[in-house]
Amino acid sequence: MATVELRFTPLPEHVRTARLVGAAMARRAGVAEAALDEVRLAVGEACTRAVGLHQLHEVAEPVQVRLIEDEKQFSIEVADEAPHAVPTDIEAGAAGLPVTEDPEGEDEMGLAVISGLVDDVQVKTGESGGLIRMTWPTVPSA
Repeated sequence: MATVELRFTPLPEHVRTARLVGAAMARRAGVAEAALDEVRLAVGEACTRAVGLHQLHEVAEPVQVRLIEDEKQFSIEVADEAPHAVPTDIEAGAAGLPVTEDPEGEDEMGLAVISGLVDDVQVKTGESGGLIRMTWPTVPSA
């Protein structure tokens, strides 16, 4: 199992780097070529959400991204340290999305986009931060 960890200052300009690293690691791990755009977009949405929450709550701690290569799957975890109003633990396909403190619904929209891009996604939030874990199957190398 190979793991790469990124930590970046919660600024929008760093999201692009996370997207590029996520897509490169997914390719290396054996995620199907057809899914690489979804990986890139999902990582971008998750990191943008984390950066937005950090800025909204004036959290200076870095956003954390873990890229985990297992034998049959590739996972990306994006963690924020912003407080969330309503703790939740949802999985993609579950009815509804968590109620958030975001008045414009951007947080909910980001989660909806991620759920549409990734078949296996878990979202956990609480007073001390949140975590989005996205997983894709890998194709065995020939």
